Amino acid sequence: MSGGGKEVHELLTEPITCHCWNGDRTKFAISPNNNEVHIYTKSGGKWELEHKLMEHTSRVTGMDWAPKGGSLVTCAADRNAYVWKYDGKAWSPVLVILRINRAATIVKWSPLENKFAVGSGARIISVCYFDEQNDWWVSKHIKKPIRSTVTSLDWHPNNYLIAASCSDFKARVFSGYVKEIEEKPSETVWGKKMPFGNVMAEFSNGGGGWVHDVSFSPSGDKLAWVGHDSSISVVNMAAGADCVATVRHTYLPYISCQFLTESSIVAAGFDCYPVLWSHDDNNQLTFVNRLDQAEKKASGQLSAMEKFKGMDKRATTTGSSDTTLDSTHQNAITQISIFAKDGTGASKFCTTGVDGRLVIWNCKSLESAIAGLKF
Repeated sequence: MSGGGKEVHELLTEPITCHCWNGDRTKFAISPNNNEVHIYTKSGGKWELEHKLMEHTSRVTGMDWAPKGGSLVTCAADRNAYVWKYDGKAWSPVLVILRINRAATIVKWSPLENKFAVGSGARIISVCYFDEQNDWWVSKHIKKPIRSTVTSLDWHPNNYLIAASCSDFKARVFSGYVKEIEEKPSETVWGKKMPFGNVMAEFSNGGGGWVHDVSFSPSGDKLAWVGHDSSISVVNMAAGADCVATVRHTYLPYISCQFLTESSIVAAGFDCYPVLWSHDDNNQLTFVNRLDQAEKKASGQLSAMEKFKGMDKRATTTGSSDTTLDSTHQNAITQISIFAKDGTGASKFCTTGVDGRLVIWNCKSLESAIAGLKF
C-alpha cells in the first residue's frame, strides 16, 4: 500500500534483520532473522520472492549489493561472508577468507566496488579484496584500538576511509587503503597520511552508550553517529576535530542514521518512526520533526489472521486499540538505506524493522508536511 509520501510493503511476520537494494532498484534482498537471504523482484507492480540463498549456517547479520557490478555480499554469525554472482538463472557464492573467530556483524561495499569491509565480534574489521590468482576474496585486518564488537560501517566517498561504530562507546575513522589494488590516496580533511589501518579520528559522545550506527555526509567532511544512551552526534572535520555537536534526546535510542543531504540526517530506532535532524554551518544540531504522522487505526473486532499476526509481532492477542502504534512501523526500525538521489541529496529512503515491513519514504512529500524544512 502507498500514500502520505510512503510505500508500505508487508513482507514477513518475522523481523527483518537487514536489507539492501540492487543498482536500478528492481530487486532487493532481506534476511528474515535466520540463515536465509530472500531476494525479491518487482512483477506487475508487486514484490515477489524470486530466490532464497541458504549457504550460511547461522543468522545473516549483514548484506550489501554492489550497484554497478551487481554482486551481492552477505555475512553471518557463522563467521563467514560470501560474494554472490547471478548468471541469469541461479546465484553462486564465492567464499571470503575473513579469518575471524567471532560472528560477522556488518558488511559494506566500497564506492568503487573493488573491496568491501566486514565488521565482527572479534574486534576486527576485515577489508576484503579479490585475489585473482586463487579466485577468492582475501582480507586484511584492522584491529587496534577496537576493544569490542563492530556494530556498523560506512565508507567515505573517496573509497579509502572507513567509519566504524563499536560497542566500546566509540566511533572511529580508519584508513582502508589497500596498496595491492589501488593508487595512493590524496589528502582529505581527515588527514594526509593513510597507511592501512591508521586511525584518522576517534570520537565519543561521552555518555557511555555503545554506538549503533555511523554515516558519512555526501561530501565526506561530516560524520554522524547514534548511541544507546539516546544520543546523536555530528562532527564537521572541515572545521576541525573539536567541532562535535552532541544531543541527548528524550526519545528511545536510535539504531540507524543516514545523511540525506549535507545538512540533514534521518534517524530511527526503538521509537518505531524516523525523525529528522538538521546540522548547520554553526555546528548546531537541531531536532526538526518526526517524519511519520500515521494515524492510529480504529479499534474493532480482530479477525483470526490479525490475532495470529499480533501474536507473532507483539506476543499479544488484545485488541488493536491496545496494540496498534500511531506509526507506520509497528516495532523497532533496524535499518535505514538511501533508495534514490537527486541533485541535492536523497529523494527517497527505505526502512525495515522488527515488524517485517519495508517502507519507502518520499522526502519531497515529507518536506511539504514540515514547514521550513530544506532537503
